[in-house]
Amino acid sequence: MFIGLIGAPNKGKSTLFSAITTLDVEIAEHPFTTIKPNIGNTYFIKKCPDTELNLKCKPKNSLCINGSRRIPIKIVDVAGLVPDASSGKGMGNQFLNNLSGADALILVVDISGETDEFGNPSKNHDPFLDIKFIQNELITWLSDILASHVSSLSKLQDGASALKSILSSFKATDSQIKKAANEANLSLSYIAWSDVSIKKFSEYFIKLNKPLVVVANKLDKSSTEKLEELSSKLKDIKVIGCSAAIELALRKAMNSGAISYTFGESSFSINTTDKEKVKALQYIKKYLEKNNDTGVQKTINYVVETLLDQIVVYPVENENKFTDHFGNVLPDAILIKKGSTAIDLAAKIHTELAEKMIYAVDARTKNRVSKEYILKDNDIIKIVSAAR
Repeated sequence: MFIGLIGAPNKGKSTLFSAITTLDVEIAEHPFTTIKPNIGNTYFIKKCPDTELNLKCKPKNSLCINGSRRIPIKIVDVAGLVPDASSGKGMGNQFLNNLSGADALILVVDISGETDEFGNPSKNHDPFLDIKFIQNELITWLSDILASHVSSLSKLQDGASALKSILSSFKATDSQIKKAANEANLSLSYIAWSDVSIKKFSEYFIKLNKPLVVVANKLDKSSTEKLEELSSKLKDIKVIGCSAAIELALRKAMNSGAISYTFGESSFSINTTDKEKVKALQYIKKYLEKNNDTGVQKTINYVVETLLDQIVVYPVENENKFTDHFGNVLPDAILIKKGSTAIDLAAKIHTELAEKMIYAVDARTKNRVSKEYILKDNDIIKIVSAAR
């Protein structure tokens, strides 16, 4: 799973990336701080079953801290996007090409309105304008790719397969291609679409292939009224108020031992007596009291659970002890799409396991379930297979 972090320059993307990955990246109050993409891991966090089962888990592919399972997710902060980026302006196509494999996008805007679409200082800039131009650049980028293939596509009866090959870097699915064409009322046989039709297909495909959430960053410099105003303009896109700067300050204070803090929580305890640090931390406490959280962890969880429709399943070999072959309790937390079956889980673990699967066991109830059993969030499942 791969999440792309996008936005116009100087909106706080690098600060947000640093906060959610705790990596040191260059952060500055000027456009194009990020030239090459920053790549790191963040965490999707949810309650681990070990507390419910009164066990102590021993994770292998994730972490478990105070009963919270932290599942790593790849995230990439790419160079800032400016108007006409699809034509090569700013970091242009370099930015866009870094996004092709993303499963979802986090679009960062400056809700305070203190920076314009080019990342320069401004007063009362409307972040809605940034969102619209970025959406248009994504559509234009894809349209240009497709337009370059129309001549060859017009000779093929099976245009869907050809499009899937052309859009392989996007991880395009048959369903996405067919649904986008259907929404645009376009045929997939002997494709000879006009520029208008290509743009229409691209608009629908991008929505399906690159679902996004808008992060209204720098909320500590703005107001809830501006947040509500932006939300009202984006009826079909979720807007989450956020202060990446405050989250980064919290994580740095936590790492230094100055506070005790759990990602996504609405409070923390102060462990330092340093007057200057206490003063700054009291300011942060007031922000959290007003806004409940920084919005950072809420964003990651929203992307995974809602945009990408993922649930967590724990495969085990011993359904009585909830362990793997080596005795590790709840060793792996697997993210899998809602609606997936037990055999889908087996295939995610190993191809041969799925090919020779016989049945599965619900470890909680000890009941045998079929290969077509629909997985539930937080299921603990044993796969029984003839595979060695």
